[in-house]
Order: sequence, then structure tokens, then C-alpha cells
Amino acid sequence: MAAQSTLHPPKNLSAVFESWAKLVLSRWRHTSNITRLAATVALIISIVSSAYGGRQWLRKRSDELARGQRLLRRNSGLRGKDGSRTIYVPYRSSTARVTIHPTKPTTFDAHRRLFLNPPRAARLGDGQFQVPPPNIKPGLNIAFIHQFLSLLSIMLPHWNSKESGLLVSQGVFLLLRTYLSLVVTRLDGEIVRDLVSGNGKGFLWGILKWCSIGGFASYTNAAIKFLQSKVAIAFRTRLTRYIHDLYLNDNLNYYKLLNLDGGIGQGADQFICNDLTLFTASAASLYSSLGKPLVDLCVFSYQLFRSLGPLALTGLMANYIVTATALRRLSPPFGKLKAVEGRREGVFRGLHARLIANAEEVAFYGGAGMEKVFLDKGFKDLKGWMEGIYRIKIRYNMLEDFVLKYSWSAFGYLVTSLPVFLPEWGGLGGASELTLQEEHPTRAHGRMKEFITNKRLMLSLADAGGRMMYSIKDLSELAGYTSRVYTLISTLHRVHANGYYPPRGTSPELFSLADIQGTLHKGFPGIRLENVPVVAPALFPQPGDPLIESLSFVLRPGDHLLISGPNGVGKSAIARLLAGLWPVYRGLVSRPRNPGADGILFLPQRPYLNIGTLRDQVIYPHSEMDMREAGRGDGLLQSVMDDVRLGYLPGREGGWDARKEWKDVLSGGEKQRVAMARLLYHEPAFGVIDEGTSAVSTDVEGLLYERAKQRGITLITISTRASLKRHHTFHLSLNGDVTFDDTDDEDDAATTAWTFGRIGSAEDRVGVEKELSELRRRLNLASGWEARRREVVQELERVWVKGDGGMENELKPPAYLEAAGEDREGGKEGGDTVPALPPKELVLPEEEIPKEVSPEVDLAEEE
Repeated sequence: MAAQSTLHPPKNLSAVFESWAKLVLSRWRHTSNITRLAATVALIISIVSSAYGGRQWLRKRSDELARGQRLLRRNSGLRGKDGSRTIYVPYRSSTARVTIHPTKPTTFDAHRRLFLNPPRAARLGDGQFQVPPPNIKPGLNIAFIHQFLSLLSIMLPHWNSKESGLLVSQGVFLLLRTYLSLVVTRLDGEIVRDLVSGNGKGFLWGILKWCSIGGFASYTNAAIKFLQSKVAIAFRTRLTRYIHDLYLNDNLNYYKLLNLDGGIGQGADQFICNDLTLFTASAASLYSSLGKPLVDLCVFSYQLFRSLGPLALTGLMANYIVTATALRRLSPPFGKLKAVEGRREGVFRGLHARLIANAEEVAFYGGAGMEKVFLDKGFKDLKGWMEGIYRIKIRYNMLEDFVLKYSWSAFGYLVTSLPVFLPEWGGLGGASELTLQEEHPTRAHGRMKEFITNKRLMLSLADAGGRMMYSIKDLSELAGYTSRVYTLISTLHRVHANGYYPPRGTSPELFSLADIQGTLHKGFPGIRLENVPVVAPALFPQPGDPLIESLSFVLRPGDHLLISGPNGVGKSAIARLLAGLWPVYRGLVSRPRNPGADGILFLPQRPYLNIGTLRDQVIYPHSEMDMREAGRGDGLLQSVMDDVRLGYLPGREGGWDARKEWKDVLSGGEKQRVAMARLLYHEPAFGVIDEGTSAVSTDVEGLLYERAKQRGITLITISTRASLKRHHTFHLSLNGDVTFDDTDDEDDAATTAWTFGRIGSAEDRVGVEKELSELRRRLNLASGWEARRREVVQELERVWVKGDGGMENELKPPAYLEAAGEDREGGKEGGDTVPALPPKELVLPEEEIPKEVSPEVDLAEEE
């Protein structure tokens, strides 16, 4: 007897509305007047409050949009009390607000153990110089698991983060797609059954359900891809901000990473721009490429177990295990191949970046041909490596396709035939075969339905298993990307923590990064160096090159210092020590705490012009937001530009908000004067100028120095121009003479001698007189050198030949040479030419020797 349906006929919408209206009216009639009054007042208050709140929200929204447009035009933002920055970016026809929270120092400290002190089982911390060590090859091993989990702790900082919500949403849609696959599988069998049996009504109803489910399944697939891309962007945002906070900070890691550490072997741009993108995309796809097939394997295996019995399930599991083991052993090392490919991509990209940065110099030299050779060689190496990878992939793909498509399909037909040929082992399908002993049309239809259903399940299961097997290759490539990103972050942590240690059982190299024993003290109201060796550092773990053995001096506010000397003696090295770019290996270096206002500001040899407006060039490294918070405006900037003789620049270039490629627009002298304008704008207590006026005329140069001194800036100038002495109080001379210091019975280390004293003092005058005496001594030697030169020339003019008896006789010069010699002699006697008198020693009269030398004396002119 058919079961009675429990479904009720649907009610009309108007009837439902009338029933609810009657219920509300009946409740209203049974309430008191006080309750009605309170309800009316509450309703009025809620309406008024909603209107007022909506009006305030609209006003706040309009003000927010206006502020966003204003700050977007000025390339500025807002700074929060917790250090966060709020910036506005274009979004559709308006702006969108983005709040960036900085990474806390405690987070770096907590992650340091993951990247610098990994567990011993990961075999990543064996005292090697590189992290990870070079003997750890990228691949599916324990090291990969540790590296990926370490990066996952950055991408998923806590369970209630945005990334966790996206992953949960994607998981829901993945489960929904698995359920829809089951529904489609059953529906496919029903449609084929109705088609074979000629049931037109059932066939049409199945087609209608198929289309309905298909629309919902299409939305599910699109949502999964959309969420996967959102997860990839979220992962990349987390990692990029984390790396930027670790890369660009007060510890100058962006400089030390390339010039001191060298652990990544090249610039970080390839790692951040390319490798990080590939890693996040691969990591985001891993969730769907492994999670969904794993769920499908469990669900479809259970369904096949019910339909085909335990023998089929056992065969399927054995097939998966054998296939996975075989493919794992025969799989090439895709992780290592991808890591090497990324490194060669970085080299090729670096060659192009180098050409772009030095395009003008290359053009002057006409070096396009040589640069083309370098680029072709770099691309040839990359091309050869990629072709090798493709050749390996062809062989592996042939094996993989044959195993996963054809062999699995044949095995699937064998499994689906179990209910027919072995009904005792065929599960529910075998039970139906045993029940229906005689041939009947319904039995054939049932077989058709079960076969189609089981075939669909087998196809879905094979697809899930195939994606699991294909994911082995994807995991190998992910291991290569993971190794690259992990290497970058671990190297940044090592630079940030100064974690340089010698190998176990060895002592550090002298003046290496593991041998830093000096101190950089920030907070001193002046400049002080006490027994500081100036050493040009080398990449870790190599030792540095000593330039000055020990340097000591003290400067107070108002003590202007000129540092001079020949090229290559370490003048700019002193500025690098003060800025913290180079390590202080011994002694003490003290300087003001803050860079910029009331601190110290450095002007390097090459003026740097950033990407931004003309205003940004003057106030760098401040932003417009910093300038507004300091209470400064464009009027101050105009006065500063007038002081450096660049008052015409805003009018010529189109105002303070003009954006151009300033390094190409401004001349060399204008670039240096813009740098001096930065010095005048920030008004630091100390300003270190490294050849900052070499392209400026002498009169403008003096004006710039006087303007800086009028603003109370103590100047420390590194220059070879002795004419700058008039603007300074003290003089540090690195004279280029070398002294040798025997260290540890090794080769003698050559260092530069130096003198420090007040300009115009007795010591300074004595120093000038010593230099003049040295010049006189060298000039007095000129007569001896000239006589020796004549002797050498005469000796070379004589020709000796062998005569009779083996005797050597001097060969007389030809007749034309003797005639020329007689003409020269006659000219001398006739007075036609000036007689060549032998040079006499240069002796200055007693009264012409200067007793005092003014600081304005230009030593270059004296020479």
C-alpha cells in the first residue's frame, strides 16, 4: 500500500497576510490605553531617532568622501594613535578607505624562533651560514612542512581573522559541491533509466531537475573560484605587509640585506614581486585541490561501498596506494626545478633593472652591444633551464595520463561489473541481482540505472583521485615557492636580529659580522667617535677591509667639520658609520637620536628624488601628512626654495602638486640644491653633506652653507674642495698615507693616517707649512730627475755593432742627424732659440716664505 503524503497544499499569500493582520488587531484591542500610548511614543521616538541617525550617517559619509578625495589628490592619509595608517584609494567613482596596521615587534620576536631556530627534526638549523642551509633541497620533506606551517602562521594570525572566514566560506561551498555531485550522479541514473524504459514524463521531469541543479552548481563553482582568488589576495596582503614591516624599518634592513648579509644573493624585488605571488596563488589553490578531492574520496568511496561491496572498496584503496607510491617515486624534483627557475628569473630581471637604472651612462658609452650580450646570455640560461623542465614534464605527463585516465578507467569497468558477475561480493547491486533470478525488463532497467550511477560515481572518484595525484606535482612546485619565500623572511629576521654567529667550534673572522663588539649610541647631543676602526664590511661570513685603524674626535653643536682627503681613503665611510649603515666593530659612536628635525640628516653623494609631487621632493622623507601635522605649509617651502635659489621651480613645473620624473627633469645642480632645500626644511641639529655641492658654482655654494649655518645647523662636510674651509671650524684630514698594523701574525693590514684640528690654529698652520715644505723638497729633486732623463736618452741614442775580432764599436749617427745637430748648435750660438739652461734648484727668498697661512688658502691652487 502506498504511503500517504504528509504534504499540505500551499496557502494563498493574501490569506497568510489576513491571518497575521487579524492576530495583530486582536492583540491591539485587548491592550490598555497606557500601553497604547507607550507604544505610540516608542514608535515616534524610533522613527525620529532613525531619521536623525540616518541624516548624521549621510553627513558623515559625505564628509568622509570629501576628505578621501582631498587626501587622494595629495597622496596623503591619516595616522592613528596605535601607529596605523589610513589611506584612501580609488574605488569605482569614489574612494575606499584602507587601514594598515603595523606588525608589532612582539610578533617578530615570536616568529624569530620559527625562522632562525627551527626544530632539529626539520634539519634547517645545522649552524650553516644560509637559512635554510644549501644542503636542504626543496621538496616534499619535513623541512617543507616546517616552512609552510611557519608561513601559515603569518597568513592566518588568529582564528577570527578575515582569512579564516574566507577559508570557512570556501569549505562550505566545497562541501556543497560534493553534495551536488552526489545528487547529479543519482539524477543521471534516473534519467537514463526513464529514457531506456520510455517513461517520457519522468524523463522530462528529470531534465527539468537537471537544469535547476545545474544553475545552482554553476553558482557554487563560480563562488569557489572567487573565494580562492580572495584567499590568494588575502594571503599575499598579509605576507607583503609583514615583509615590508620587516624590510623597511629603522634598522635599515633594506640596505643591510643586500650590502652586508647577501643571504638571498640578489635584490629582494624578485622574491616580493614574483615568488610571493606564485606562492600565495599555489597555497590558496592547495585548499581546494586537496580538500575537495579528499572529501570526494571519502563520500564517493562510501557510496561505492554500499553499491559494489567491500571487495570493490578494497581494490580501489589498493589502486590509490599503488598509484600514489609509483608516481611519488617516479616524480621529478619539481620543487628544486622551480626554485632554480625563480632564481634565474631574478637574475634576468636584475639585468634589465640594472640597464634601466644606468641607461644614460650606457648610452654615453655606446654600450648597447655589450648590454645585449649580457641580456642574451641571461635569457639563454633561463630559456635552457625552462626547456629542460618542459622536457621532463612531457615524460612525466605521459606516464601520469596513462595511469590516471586509461588504466583507472579499465579498473573502473572491472569494479562496476562485480554486481553482475560476482553478485555475492557486489553489495546492494549484487543483492538485487540475487533477488531477481529471472530475466525481466525491469531487471535490465535496474541494471542500467545502477551501472550509470556506479559509473558516474567511479568517474567522480577517479576525478578526485586524479586531482589528488596531480596535486603531488603541485605540491612539489609549492615546495619550491615555499623555500624561496621562507629564505627571504628568515634572512630578514637574521638581519633584523643581527643573528650572525660563527660555525660551531670555530672563532669568528676578524671584522666579520660575527665579530661586532662596538656600540652605536643614539641620544648624544653631538658627534663622538672613540677608538673606532673604520672598516669596509664584506658579505657574511667574509672579513671586512680596514680603512682607518682607530678614529677619535668629538663635535659639539656649532663645531662645523670638514673631512677631506684623496679618493678611496674612507671619507664617506665615516658618514656610513654615523648613519648606522656600516657596523661599529670596535669602540663607541655617539650621535643624536632622531633623524631629521633636532637630530641628524644625511645628504648622500647622489641626490635621491622619489616618486611624487614637487612638494614631496623638498620634504622627503616626510609625507604631506607629516608636514601638516607639524604645522608647516607651502609658504615655508617657498622660502626654503628661495634660499637655495630655486624659487622659480614651482612656477616652471606647474605648482607644488605637479608629478613628474624628477630625476630626468632637474639638472645636476638643481638636484643638489633640492637636497640642500631638504636640509633647510628639516633644520636638524647636525647635517652630514657628502659631496653635496660638487655641481654647484662657488658663489651659490657659499650661500647655501651660510643659509644652513644661519638656521643653527652644524655642518659635517665631506669634500675634496679646500675652499670650503672658510665655512667650517674643524678639519679632519685623511692624508692617504698608510700605516701597517700586524694582526695575529697575518699579513699587514694597510690603514689610513689622519689628523684632526681646528682650522686656523697653530697646528693647522704647521700642517700647511709641512705640506709646502714637502712640495719644495719634491721640486728640488726635479733637477736630478732631469739630468738622469738626459743620460738615459743619450744612452738610448747610441748604437753598438760588432766589428772585426768580435769587438763592439759605436756606430756613428747618419749624416742627416749630424747636420740636424749642427743646426741646433748654430741656432743656440746665433740666439735664434732660447738656450736650454740646466734647471736650478727652486729656492724661495726668505721674505717670500709665508709666515701665516689663512684658512681660505686653496691647497689645490698652491699645487
